[in-house]
Amino acid sequence: MRRQDGKTVKRKAEHVEVTLWKDVQHRCKCAGFEDIDFVHNALPELDFSAIDTRSKIFGKHISAPIIISSMTGGYAGAEKINMALAQAAEELGLAMGVGSQRAMIERWELAPSYKIRKVAPSIPIFGNIGIYQLKHYKADQIVQALEQIGADALAVHLNPLQEVMQPEGDKDFRGCFAALRHLCSKLDVPVIAKEVGSGLSAHVAKQLAEAGVKYIDVSGAGGTSWSAVEIERGRGAHCEYWDWGIPTAAAVADVARSTRLPIVASGGIRSGLDVAKGIALGASYGAAAYPFLVAVNKGGAKGVARELSSWIDSLKIAMFLTRSRNLAELAKAKVLVTGRTAELMELMGIEPAGFARRR
Repeated sequence: MRRQDGKTVKRKAEHVEVTLWKDVQHRCKCAGFEDIDFVHNALPELDFSAIDTRSKIFGKHISAPIIISSMTGGYAGAEKINMALAQAAEELGLAMGVGSQRAMIERWELAPSYKIRKVAPSIPIFGNIGIYQLKHYKADQIVQALEQIGADALAVHLNPLQEVMQPEGDKDFRGCFAALRHLCSKLDVPVIAKEVGSGLSAHVAKQLAEAGVKYIDVSGAGGTSWSAVEIERGRGAHCEYWDWGIPTAAAVADVARSTRLPIVASGGIRSGLDVAKGIALGASYGAAAYPFLVAVNKGGAKGVARELSSWIDSLKIAMFLTRSRNLAELAKAKVLVTGRTAELMELMGIEPAGFARRR
């Protein structure tokens, strides 16, 4: 196993700083939700206060299908961010993931920045590790890292674009699939396979399911661009890859037709309405990181709680206006798919009109 110690810690801090203070969002590509419109129901015959947004993940109940996605950990300042996020998630009964635990595996004294159970004893929490690291860490090391934070699941992130753009990145991805399959066979908790902003296709989703993954997070293009983050950190080379990836809306629809695994829609999700659109396209949950990182930077745990409450309310409004009493009905709501997203779906072999013709 290679140890990078201080280099890994420094990089984690730089990632947060660049994300907060530089414009590293996708420039030319949007997530695709701007091309998705619900068919409005002017006679919903529902009591707004009775709409049920409750869901379940990793065997635990959550108040809404909204996840605070993996962000950070392993450096001075990360603990404050994670604790604030976790406090808000606990208050509202939502799921949360921590950032890559590579730093704590390399240096166990960094573990406190990931230990959010002390402020979030009941919510679903998932750990995080890069798929490349699976080739170098033993399963026992990863199990120990998960136990240290009381995790209910593990997110394994697939980030080939970020690594190849990173000056110090890991560029030999041979053997990653075998390592993932081996880890899935050894863990007692479910594994979430997630991209980090470039999207997953139906083909890759099938491979991940074969490896034993239990959840798929498409993390498509349209939000924070991790190639842009590395461009800002590095020498500014290869800016042509700033907008690389599969837009989130198209990725959700593509993956949903290839697997029965629960899907997380992330990548450019910016409101409860976006979460609702993702569910209507085939996802079970919506997740985001950047909006909540901004919220914690401006207002701490209270700021995150306000933002999350707004998202839940927005989700309920979408459900009210589509006559969806619960998430199962929202998943069947009629939507109109137009523009570039409709074109992408057609090229992928998906019939966009089918979403509008639901019974």
